[in-house]
Amino acid sequence: MSSVAPLAEPAVSAVAVLFAERRRRVGLAVVVLALMLAALAVMALGTGAVRIPPSRVLAVLSGWVTGDPATAGSREALVILGIRLPRLVLGCLIGAALAVSGTLMQGLFRNPLADPGLVGVSAGAALAAAATIVLGERLFAAFGAVMPFAMLPLGAFLGGLASTLVLYAIATRQGRTSVAILLLAGVALGAFTGALTGLLAFISDDRQLRDLTFWSLGSLGGASWTKIAIVAPLVLPVLLAVPLLARGLNALLLGEAEAFHLGVPVQRVKTAAIIMVATAVGASVAAAGVIGFVGILVPHLLRLLFGPDHRILLPLASLLGATLLTGADLLARTVAAPAELPIGILTAAIGAPFFLWLLLRRDRTIDA
Repeated sequence: MSSVAPLAEPAVSAVAVLFAERRRRVGLAVVVLALMLAALAVMALGTGAVRIPPSRVLAVLSGWVTGDPATAGSREALVILGIRLPRLVLGCLIGAALAVSGTLMQGLFRNPLADPGLVGVSAGAALAAAATIVLGERLFAAFGAVMPFAMLPLGAFLGGLASTLVLYAIATRQGRTSVAILLLAGVALGAFTGALTGLLAFISDDRQLRDLTFWSLGSLGGASWTKIAIVAPLVLPVLLAVPLLARGLNALLLGEAEAFHLGVPVQRVKTAAIIMVATAVGASVAAAGVIGFVGILVPHLLRLLFGPDHRILLPLASLLGATLLTGADLLARTVAAPAELPIGILTAAIGAPFFLWLLLRRDRTIDA
């Protein structure tokens, strides 16, 4: 009977030092990201047509939390609590959802180029949302006022789920996912859903066309507490549950057969990941339209710093995604003030060069 030889004491000490160093780096990253998000949040709440100094922002937030009536009816409180805070909270939810979805897809497909926006999942959700906008009043007239609030997120979720399933079915054969087919199928799927969205835009009226433009460019301008009440119950359970898939995704990096022999319920992990991606992306698209490249930027940056361990990537992706989208929204509101740029333009302007660099880097790695 064979037995595994124990590690020598110097080797055990070296491994312990490596784990301690990694824990220190992860803890430092959490503190730095939390401080960055807090600073950006204060800046976002104080920036706009009505400028509010950071001290007043903190006073209003403190009064809101403690229920202080002295700040409840002030002009600053109305601006911060009624307009800017919902936008900030929605941006954090969507940034975290997109970043975690990208991390899940990259782990599921075992490829760092997978991204909900790049491979057509966001486009599928946007198509379903566009169909709900243009055709929903006729199809769901019986639901009355519930339609805009309930059918839109549901339609976006179903569109994202259908796109993810189609993509997975096309790219996977005998338990193996072809990266080339994945990317090409994603491009084709995005083009096809884009064409159908264009057709819906062609037959829409002026009001519907304005809404469709919003979906295609992405914006947090329509944020409200009502919208957060719809998005949060969909996104927060995903963010809380996603660390449970970390071990399975780590095992999938070795291959599906190897993960199965390690005792990982492969099919259950894949199904859970697909449902989580569809839910998070669908809710995000329904609330703010298509915001691309967050899902590819965040996990890849974290992977460069901390390696491929999803136990680290998934929690940090939530924090970095929220920070990144908060900063992008602040730029979108200030870079061309008093006009406001669609946030999808900014994320694409940052993410597209990064994606090209990533492709060139991988190409050099393969050639080497």
